[in-house]
Amino acid sequence: MPRASEVTDPPAPLLDHLRELRRRVGVAIVAVIVGAIITFAWGDLLIALLRTPLNDTPLYFVGIGDAFGIRMQLSLIGGVVLAMPIWLWQAWAFIRPGLTEPERRAARPWIPLALLLFLVGVGVAWIVLPFAVSFLLSFATSDLTPLIAADRYFGFVGSLMLVFGLATEYPILLVFLSRVGIITSTKLRRWRRNALVFAVVVGAFATPGTDLISPIVLAVVLYLLFELSIVLVRAGGR
Repeated sequence: MPRASEVTDPPAPLLDHLRELRRRVGVAIVAVIVGAIITFAWGDLLIALLRTPLNDTPLYFVGIGDAFGIRMQLSLIGGVVLAMPIWLWQAWAFIRPGLTEPERRAARPWIPLALLLFLVGVGVAWIVLPFAVSFLLSFATSDLTPLIAADRYFGFVGSLMLVFGLATEYPILLVFLSRVGIITSTKLRRWRRNALVFAVVVGAFATPGTDLISPIVLAVVLYLLFELSIVLVRAGGR
């Protein structure tokens, strides 16, 4: 008979899940770092591309380390974008063991769809960007000459793309809530008016600039995605 000191308790399931979560998050963070390194290596090309909406309007920096800081900022944003497929795959790998086989088959197509929605959001932000910049610069006069700080401009561009990319992911959340029985397509149809108000509010407060173009476009995109969510939930039998 083993002594009491030799008897060990089996590892707690919660601790196992926390270790697995830590491992998945670690892999995702490494993917962001790798993506950031790749983005940093192509920094000149990225800066030239992102400043095209300004045409010939120059960008300035004041602090001695601002130029390096701008590259680091863009590298981090680029790392998040490039690592998005890894983030989604790690999230799927974490929740997959807790699903039944039918649930896995039903959820598997949502991984590429989530990536597609993110890319659509970033693409819409890129299309909106020149109009937003033109709108804001249209208020310049002979007495109000633009002297654009590079860090603030690229912060605006990066934030705009991340906001659009992440905001377009919410149909995935609605479909998930329908799978667990919290919402139905009937409920979503009744919430149309509230969804429109929500889209307008999010568009007004989530977009980083003070232009009128990007909030309106984001609100329209969010509401259209809400209508798409109704179709997807109804197609799933809910």
